[in-house]
Amino acid sequence: MSNVVIFGTKDFAELAHYYLEHDSTHKVVAFSVDRNFIPEGGSFKNLPVVAFEDVQNKYPPEDCLFFAPMSPRNMNRDRECVYNTIKEKGYDCISYVSTKACLFENEIGENCFILENNTLQPFTKIGNNVVLWSGNHIGHHGIIRDHVTFTSHVVMSGHCDIGPYSFFGVNSTLRDGLKIAEGTFVAMASAIVQDTEAWGAYKGNPATKLAMPSTRIKL
Repeated sequence: MSNVVIFGTKDFAELAHYYLEHDSTHKVVAFSVDRNFIPEGGSFKNLPVVAFEDVQNKYPPEDCLFFAPMSPRNMNRDRECVYNTIKEKGYDCISYVSTKACLFENEIGENCFILENNTLQPFTKIGNNVVLWSGNHIGHHGIIRDHVTFTSHVVMSGHCDIGPYSFFGVNSTLRDGLKIAEGTFVAMASAIVQDTEAWGAYKGNPATKLAMPSTRIKL
């Protein structure tokens, strides 16, 4: 059993606390947020909330691990920034993988949040800082690179290569063998049938690239 500090005090942090307390061997000992966002009373879920700026003074890396299961805001860049800062502070990060997920000895990186009813077929690798919400199908011989979010009921066929910072909406589908470029945004219920372009947004069935006013998308 490891002691864990969770970054955040909003929905993702509350869910992480629930899952870790009910479906893992870890013990949550505190939450941490930027000093300006510490809630009144300094606690959340009956646990202390400490300033992220000096969390290592109260919960040092040699005593605690960290978990930052944040939303995909700013195409996962906000979560990447917090993850990198945690690493700079000297912490190792846990990954949470639901006991109700179906795995086949898959390689899974740090700070991943993999919820119930995900199926990860054999020979597929998951990078660092990846969120797989509930009910996704992750096909064989694929790779999901760092800082990616799958929402729910996404079907990724076999041999796909998912670039970093990508986002997949509910019920989206990927044909087999695709290379999904960095920063690809896939709208809900869209079907991707060909390789994508970096920082492109795609919608429809079959999906087409949307004209965007800027090269990067913010949620």
